Amino acid sequence: MSDKEQQSGKPEEQPRADEAQAAEQQPEARAEDTQAAAAREQEGSEAGSSDADDPSPEDEIARLQEELEQARDSALRAQAEAQNAKRRAEQDVERARKYALERFAGELLPVVDNLERALESASGDEEVVKPIAEGVELTLKSFQNALQKYHIEAVDPQGEPFDPQLHQAMSQVENPDVEPNTVIAVMQKGYTLNGRLVRPAMVMVSKQAPGAPGASGSIDEHA
Repeated sequence: MSDKEQQSGKPEEQPRADEAQAAEQQPEARAEDTQAAAAREQEGSEAGSSDADDPSPEDEIARLQEELEQARDSALRAQAEAQNAKRRAEQDVERARKYALERFAGELLPVVDNLERALESASGDEEVVKPIAEGVELTLKSFQNALQKYHIEAVDPQGEPFDPQLHQAMSQVENPDVEPNTVIAVMQKGYTLNGRLVRPAMVMVSKQAPGAPGASGSIDEHA
């Protein structure tokens, strides 16, 4: 080959190498363009989906109003529960205050019973017994006044209808002079504290004679 031919062949080899390199880079460029287009499409779809999921102002207002109503209901319930708890606590305190003396009063009642029995035994015309009877009577009155001061009231149902809520029947006796289920004798007085029974009155109750119209052999518990 001549020098002229060798010189003319060198410039032709350089364009061919550039064309081969360009051909190799074209698939990579197309792949990058495809990826970029796919990314743009995905971003567009996500943006459209986000716009579709966003609530409207009316829906947001309705949701907030519902939450407000729920919060208001919860607050009202909490307030009602607090008021009920306070009321129950006040009732417990009042009940404890009213009936705190119940056991103490129960211990004092036998003392009052003994003073009453002593006064009954000391009744008479003997001059020696009179000062003792007067002292016992004054002591008994002091006890009774102290009991009344703290709302401890005696239950003395002589001649009254039998009440199973306040009386305890010890026996029944036929007595045609009074109505059946009438208290004809009080063997021991009862007592109440602020209306609550501390001790029932022990009583004797009348009943009709057998064979009398409407006669029954038991006490009327509902009298």
